[in-house]
Amino acid sequence: MSANFKMLAKTFFGFEDLLEQELKQLGAQDVEKGNRVVHFKGDKGFLYKANLSLRTALKILVPIHSCQVKSEQALYQAAYDFPWNTYFSSNETIAIDSVVFGEIFTHSLYVSQKVKDAIADQFRTATGIRPSVDLKHPDVRINVHIDRDQCTFSLDSSGASLHHRGYRTATNIAPLNEVLAAGLIQLSAWDLRTDFLDPMCGSGTILIEAAMLSCNIPANINRKEFAFEKWSDWDEELYLTIEEAQLNKIQGLAGSITGFDKAPSAVEKAKENIRNANLEEFISIDKDNFFYTKKGDDSPLHIVTNPPYGERLEGDINELYKNFGDTLKQEYTNAQAWMITSNLEAMKHVGLRPSRKIKLFNGKLESKFLHYSIYPGTKKIHKLNSIEE
Repeated sequence: MSANFKMLAKTFFGFEDLLEQELKQLGAQDVEKGNRVVHFKGDKGFLYKANLSLRTALKILVPIHSCQVKSEQALYQAAYDFPWNTYFSSNETIAIDSVVFGEIFTHSLYVSQKVKDAIADQFRTATGIRPSVDLKHPDVRINVHIDRDQCTFSLDSSGASLHHRGYRTATNIAPLNEVLAAGLIQLSAWDLRTDFLDPMCGSGTILIEAAMLSCNIPANINRKEFAFEKWSDWDEELYLTIEEAQLNKIQGLAGSITGFDKAPSAVEKAKENIRNANLEEFISIDKDNFFYTKKGDDSPLHIVTNPPYGERLEGDINELYKNFGDTLKQEYTNAQAWMITSNLEAMKHVGLRPSRKIKLFNGKLESKFLHYSIYPGTKKIHKLNSIEE
């Protein structure tokens, strides 16, 4: 894989534009958006750099074969006929993940089993030995994507989802996915210089992703491993060269990054994760109830937060959202505030009209990412037209 080849990066719904921009800035070629995916080209070094640096990607896949399959037997035959020994031997372990759409194939686990059987049969026929399956730490992870009758086999270069950054060892109830947090910060159009606050910070994910973005720290620098490290063409020297080049681009923090949480356990977990990410000097955490705080001065402030949706809250969720809006309005003038929520009923109790509503998904929960502009000494927010995306 020394010359340029096709790759694709998977992402969340609504993050396609962000990921496209990231890839272009990183140096990808022939970048093309799809649905929850962005296609691009690059060489082996770029494969390493994409896994290390992309903030809004969940997986980096390398397509190696596409074909038409209109039946289970056709799928088995396509997998049996493909020269898998080009990529791994019978002594290596494999895992197969499948994603299926359409009426011909409706069960992803069955598709994975069928492809695994075909690969095992091919190797057994050729060598008398079949590769073993290791679902947790395989030598090679294969992705099967079937859209109606179009099938693509890909090598998964990432392994575990890229939201597993490597810094989060302590979590609260319903922690925010790291890739989702990174995307929210970018969608909020933070200028990286204005002071940043997460007033309900939980385990600190938004704060950590904000610091890494502001300082240009590679998103996955704390990750323990990538799947490509077990590939036969793994080039450690090349990877270390790319890693060093990315680390040399790290810059200082321009503004402050602060978090509040009223739960002592959340504060401790956030501090532990911040230590794991080596960001103690950039992020300050205080045990405080946001509703009893004041901004302090009239300097601009950027707020991004993930308040409770109701599933993880003792008490009145509508009252919490009302207090959130009241606190912003009364104590946080000259702030740009963003919040993500799946509780569309509680959202109405904020008492402020959002200037933007962006549809996203937090896991399987359809959510809105809402923007409130809080102007000094006015209630102009109520005069803005709501823009929904």
